[in-house]
Amino acid sequence: MPQGYGEGENMNAIIKTGAKQYNVELDSEIYVEKLEGEAGDKVIFDEVLMIDGKIGTPFVPEAKVEGEIIKQGKGKKLVIYKYKEKKDSKTKKGHRQRYTKVKITNIVV
Repeated sequence: MPQGYGEGENMNAIIKTGAKQYNVELDSEIYVEKLEGEAGDKVIFDEVLMIDGKIGTPFVPEAKVEGEIIKQGKGKKLVIYKYKEKKDSKTKKGHRQRYTKVKITNIVV
């Protein structure tokens, strides 16, 4: 039976989501690429690369990290400006990356 870690235990885990890796602890809040769901929904990350020094190949078997979606949002606006000197060509575009803020509630081995 999988065992979760309770309060007072300082557990670290490295998870993979959205083609990026995140180092998480219990009760930490992270910003990840947009996930489906509304605020208050539960989310499970089952691609766990490492838990407290135990390294997976590539993932730790039967390990998962549980979290709760706090909010959905958009990041700051990035301005992309292209200019070609002697061609009388210029382009200005903007982009706002969507993100999901997640609070880590449980780490299960």
